[in-house]
Amino acid sequence: MLADTSSRPLSDAAFEKAQKVIPGGVNSPARAFGAVGGTPVHMASGEGPWLTDVDGNRYVDFVGSWGPHILGHRHPAVMEAIADALTRSTSFGAPTPAETDLAELVVEAVPSVEQVRMTNSGTEAGMSAVRLARGATGRDKVVKFAGNYHGHVDSLLVSAGSGALTLGHPSSPGVPAGCTQDTVVLDYNNPQQLEAAFKKYPDQIAGVFLEPVCGNMGVVTPTEEFLNALRDLCTRHGALLAFDEVMCGFRVAYGGAQARFGVTPDLTMLGKVIGGGMPVGAYGGPAEVMKHVSPVGSVYQAGTLSGNPVAMACGVATLKALRDGDVYERLEALAARLEAGLTDAIEAAGVEACVQRVGSMLTLFFTAGPVENLMDAQKSDVERFAKYFHGMLDRGVYLPCSQYEAMFVSAAHTEELIDATVAAAKEVLGTLA
Repeated sequence: MLADTSSRPLSDAAFEKAQKVIPGGVNSPARAFGAVGGTPVHMASGEGPWLTDVDGNRYVDFVGSWGPHILGHRHPAVMEAIADALTRSTSFGAPTPAETDLAELVVEAVPSVEQVRMTNSGTEAGMSAVRLARGATGRDKVVKFAGNYHGHVDSLLVSAGSGALTLGHPSSPGVPAGCTQDTVVLDYNNPQQLEAAFKKYPDQIAGVFLEPVCGNMGVVTPTEEFLNALRDLCTRHGALLAFDEVMCGFRVAYGGAQARFGVTPDLTMLGKVIGGGMPVGAYGGPAEVMKHVSPVGSVYQAGTLSGNPVAMACGVATLKALRDGDVYERLEALAARLEAGLTDAIEAAGVEACVQRVGSMLTLFFTAGPVENLMDAQKSDVERFAKYFHGMLDRGVYLPCSQYEAMFVSAAHTEELIDATVAAAKEVLGTLA
């Protein structure tokens, strides 16, 4: 079922050509294979759970365009919706009913959201949510957690040492120190640090931002104590609790992580799945919070292509398919089968590793685990992961090219493909013991 895909001369040539006109040959560093070495694979097409590269090699896809393809590539209902939208235009720069259709589906599904504003990306959603939190509260400081990624927003593109109850330092050249002087970086799953932050900065914190299911340091879940502390402390201190569900929204449950865990934030950022593979982001919350957004309020945010009709049609078709089918039961069963198979393969190989999963998101960490924060994730053997990644790639399994990313199961995967993937993993892991 899975074939040898180790020969990729056309892909190598395509990457060499790309490097001449694109920085690093890629339009997002996540695609660059920088963490694993080697040459990025150039893809030509996708169908269901499969990707085909420019050399004609086929891979079972566990990246899914980094999450959006929850139904698999080229789902018939999604393709039909796109084709229908294209008969009218690619863009109007004016309101369309499709924007309202997608907004209604989001409001219906996500517990915290009464109103939602569309953007073109998760980064735009994060940037806008920070501005809204500050504008709605009249405060400047925001809290984020080490290992959580909220797009390349200046104020959130920061790092800090372990447990640092200090203001953040820019983690990229080009971000002035002033952009991060009001960002406090804490350890994930550490309620004591969060309480200390509110004591150190009384009446100064506008919002607390986090991934309620982490996917950008690998799959890490919040403890019940941490979730309860987040909600309680933000309520007591008048700060907004902001869930970045760009990755996990409509992925771990139809209403996102907040529906799965039963904790309601004040702001929610969305993306990926709600666009079904098209460039879409969104942020939303209670009407009382969203009333601050222009043109109703004074917090300015705009975008020429926000609410693009083709992207909206794609999103509407995707969410309706998720709402009306048994997709989540299928995803849960398939992902649980993969988790169990990989865990057995790890034990059989005698390799120090663990698998962490929430819904159809999972990560194989090359550390004993459990992984509860960035410090734990960084104990992983990244060199061993790189060997594992290339071993799987050469056997026709396309995984995220970093130890610190989530892999995604789609509804298009089958039990047979899961079992074939596990068999490949067992073979590769056996070479790493």
